[in-house]
Amino acid sequence: MTEVTLEVKKGGHSLGVWLPSAIAREVHLHIDTKVKLTIVDEQIILILVLEEMLTLTDWLAKLNPKFHDEGMDTAESVGVET
Repeated sequence: MTEVTLEVKKGGHSLGVWLPSAIAREVHLHIDTKVKLTIVDEQIILILVLEEMLTLTDWLAKLNPKFHDEGMDTAESVGVET
């Protein structure tokens, strides 16, 4: 188990800690990764939220339908086609 002692700092109207890069790497934590903060018996537990990988079908379903059937109907060349 990796363990470090961190100092709480003030940031605006909140308090926070900076996680050392070695700790972040160990749990594959990146910018914008979601975490869940829980208090249990006066202990703070930080849990990495794992998001499901989308299938191609799921990903395409999230796209704006306005663009799904967009295409180019032209008989003339528009680029360097030969």
